[in-house]
Amino acid sequence: MNDAGHGFSTKAIHVGQDPEPRTGAVVVPIYQTSTFAQPRVGEHTGYEYARTGNPTRTALQECLAALEGTEAAVCFASGLAAEDAIFRTLAPGDHVVMADDVYGGTWRQIAQVHTRWGIEVTAVDLGDLDAVAAAMSPATKLVWAETPSNPLLKILDLAGLAAIAHEHGARLVADNTFATPYLQQPTALGADLIVHSTTKYLGGHSDVVGGAVCTDAETAEELAFLQNAVGAVPGPFDAWLTLRGVKTLGVRMDRHCDNAATIAGWLAEHPRVTSVRYPGLATDPGHELAARQMQRFGGMVSFQVDGGVDAAKAVAEGTRLFFLAESLGGVESLIEHPGIMTHASVAGTQLEVPADLLRLSVGIESVDDLLADLDRALDDATPE
Repeated sequence: MNDAGHGFSTKAIHVGQDPEPRTGAVVVPIYQTSTFAQPRVGEHTGYEYARTGNPTRTALQECLAALEGTEAAVCFASGLAAEDAIFRTLAPGDHVVMADDVYGGTWRQIAQVHTRWGIEVTAVDLGDLDAVAAAMSPATKLVWAETPSNPLLKILDLAGLAAIAHEHGARLVADNTFATPYLQQPTALGADLIVHSTTKYLGGHSDVVGGAVCTDAETAEELAFLQNAVGAVPGPFDAWLTLRGVKTLGVRMDRHCDNAATIAGWLAEHPRVTSVRYPGLATDPGHELAARQMQRFGGMVSFQVDGGVDAAKAVAEGTRLFFLAESLGGVESLIEHPGIMTHASVAGTQLEVPADLLRLSVGIESVDDLLADLDRALDDATPE
């Protein structure tokens, strides 16, 4: 389908997903094969070996590129595999300016893996554009932003960051996992590469692991070469599950946003809660910027509780509907303690998160049930 002029959900359901021509099946098949028969030596019909390409993966890539407004997309075995491919486009001596609030696995990968091969990284508060400009050097090739960030939900000025990056001959990478293309379009704000953990909202059902990079055709070709050389490919069933999840992204995100806004407002009034981070709150420092560059404010909420780390752990262990688990973006609600769980790898660095911080991935359950669950957990965690 030509996606020109169509709305978001129409593209999510139709781009790359025309009926299968031989049978008329309206759902893209799972091409569960490792290889493809070739009519003649050295000549194939578009696919030759499943590491290099698979029709189910192609359908997902075409759909994601349409949703992000980029020329192409490359899908990977995980979000970290997607990020690894981006870092592999760099050479020894190249420099990355990275947000000082990012997913712990992202920081671990560049700081503990890629720096071994001569890549340099500087963590900067990307909310301070003067500090970003000061951190740039002739060796800087990438500015790496998450917005909303993980786990503090900071909102970054993508247009401002793109201007600084381009002025210095660098490219802006925007991790759009938390916002999704339904809520935010980094390409329209100047980003050069958009990275996703498709495990999260794009898949949406906590049943698949994957990643993607949406970018221009030339960069996508380089990433596809690196992927084929290294082998970080998603299986066809993984691509199919993600494609199925994407179809309902718009309606799911609306419910995630509704529930998260209600819960954030309720937490802000709770006597046991000392701080709430949610860009939809008028008091949030990123609210005005988020209102300009996002359509809505997302489904993630972070908060701190009175009583320190022990109280935070008690709340996390005390919920019943909010499952205590890593990851996010599924239809079910999750709670986690970033300092001990998803962000343990940044302990002792300038990216260390508060010990009493909890992160919610607010699902699409009935919001009154979620509020009651949190209320009981907070009450039970109250010191005697």
